[in-house]
Amino acid sequence: MAELPNNASPTRDAIFAAYEADSQDGFRCHLGASLIGKECERALWFDFRWTTRSKHPGRLLRLFETGQLAEARFVMNLRRTGATVLEVDPGTGRQFRVQAHGGHFGGSLDGVAINLLEAPKTWHVLEFKTHSNKSFNDLVAKKVCDSKPQHFAQMQIYMHLMGIARAMYLAVNKDNDDLYVERIEIDTDLADKLLEKAKRIIFSMVPPSRISDDPTWYQCRLCDHALLCHGSGDRAVAAEVNCRTCLRSTPVEGGWHCESHQKPLSEREQSAACEHHLYLPPLVPAPQVDAGADWVEYQFPGGQRWRDTGFNKYAHSQPGVLK
Repeated sequence: MAELPNNASPTRDAIFAAYEADSQDGFRCHLGASLIGKECERALWFDFRWTTRSKHPGRLLRLFETGQLAEARFVMNLRRTGATVLEVDPGTGRQFRVQAHGGHFGGSLDGVAINLLEAPKTWHVLEFKTHSNKSFNDLVAKKVCDSKPQHFAQMQIYMHLMGIARAMYLAVNKDNDDLYVERIEIDTDLADKLLEKAKRIIFSMVPPSRISDDPTWYQCRLCDHALLCHGSGDRAVAAEVNCRTCLRSTPVEGGWHCESHQKPLSEREQSAACEHHLYLPPLVPAPQVDAGADWVEYQFPGGQRWRDTGFNKYAHSQPGVLK
């Protein structure tokens, strides 16, 4: 019998394509507690300001789903040990959620638990994670604080805002199904510093300094915002056009406010922007040289001037590239 040719599978491609078709635009309404431990504050500011649209391939989106599917199994495992696990808030029927800074910062918990074998009388925030073999071994060797500082910061925020003094971190090795469990104690000083960091990022009209001015630095090379942050000249990439990149909108208690239209902005309106959109000057890779009531002008290297007048910013440029 002749062997089937080892060609690319249309079924495989279709599965991954379906994930990509169903994926959202890559923007999150709030600055997430899961990200606040990221070392580069500039990258977090870009995240919050919706400057760069993230597009993940279907394979990676499926991998994210694998982590989400593991949560139900963790809950089942804990309940089999006799623990009482609440994966949703009884008052709302939804995930436990914490927030701060007018709703612009926060996150959703995987759950809370009591009757855990290590401390039966103490409520714990629960955090579930999946790891590759290499990542898992590093976690076992160094523990959460040193191996996964973003996860550690995330739990500190959850504990602080929930008023719970302990957390339990449960991790699975995806290669061999081994488990790692660690109890974390609240560090109020660290939580306060993280909240201040979030506030600083959310309400700043200018991006913080780069973590490195070297675009080949590993954290910069792997960053979604690398071209926007380090690009210049022919590599000057424009930020996305939406209300969060506009100098006329600001984060306020409970949402965003447009100074041009003097109105609150829905999430849909923020994403769509309007014809009066003007970039925040720090998002244009050139010095500002002049401005009027509805325009801002910049001087690019070589003497070329570019006037930002709203949506006609694309009249003489390719989408996403300033020329």
